[in-house]
Amino acid sequence: MRILVTNDDGIYSIGLHVLANAMRPLGEVTVVAPASEYSGAGASLGTLTFGEPTARPHTDIEALEGIETWSVTGPPALCVMYAQLGAFSEEPFDLIVSGINPGQNVGWSVYHSGTIGAALTGRNRGASGLAVSLGIHGLDFEGQTWPEIVAGMQWETAARVAAQIVEGMIESPSETPTVINCNVPNGSYEDIAGWRTAPVGTNPPRVLTTTTLTEAEGGEEANHPGGGEGKVFKLGIDWGQKGNLIEGTDAWLVQNKHVSLTWLGHLREGDPDPAQHSAVAARLNETIGTN
Repeated sequence: MRILVTNDDGIYSIGLHVLANAMRPLGEVTVVAPASEYSGAGASLGTLTFGEPTARPHTDIEALEGIETWSVTGPPALCVMYAQLGAFSEEPFDLIVSGINPGQNVGWSVYHSGTIGAALTGRNRGASGLAVSLGIHGLDFEGQTWPEIVAGMQWETAARVAAQIVEGMIESPSETPTVINCNVPNGSYEDIAGWRTAPVGTNPPRVLTTTTLTEAEGGEEANHPGGGEGKVFKLGIDWGQKGNLIEGTDAWLVQNKHVSLTWLGHLREGDPDPAQHSAVAARLNETIGTN
């Protein structure tokens, strides 16, 4: 079993290191991860659009000693694409394991997560995948800095869960590539209340209330690369109160100290809305016609 481990937080993320080491007993592990932070990149291929990315082998990460390790100047999906095309090995990888992300990837974030985007890209290249995220219980982190939050993450809990899932995936591989999105509550392994499969939630843990446009200071205009004329404004967002999560969804389970597993499906054609389809068809028939 050839296992590719990646993430969206960068090559020096502790979560990546812990996850890669948890995979050692399960197969031949290679790490190919972004050289820098790419959270929220989804399945973006990033720098591939604008020029050739670069890759660098690493022997400077003590925690990954004995594991072939590369960093790439691009998002995680790009790392996976190059890996599956043979950039870092003669054969494509059998399984993509992505994470461990600090903070749950549930609900709306599933659409935007670079952690999940890496696994989805692997599936499109013939390999099943597991995306692993470690929740921040209760979202009670206001007033804390990001280093303080990360310092409280119990990575080994998520890694232990991930290893058990991968064991099952290896023991009984699916006929077609699949992607499992796994979210683990932060805390000790013994504190986990259970696990369930779950649908992707539609209610966010926090309500997004309003956005703001604030005129930037003079010196900040240089940070806007678009050029052109006119003033530059900062885009801000206000967070509201905690939302009412729907019981049984992925976000609700993590908040209630359960491991959430969601099998993410392929994009499929949906049924058109009859009235909308008729209106669109009428306009296209007038200009393009039908055969």
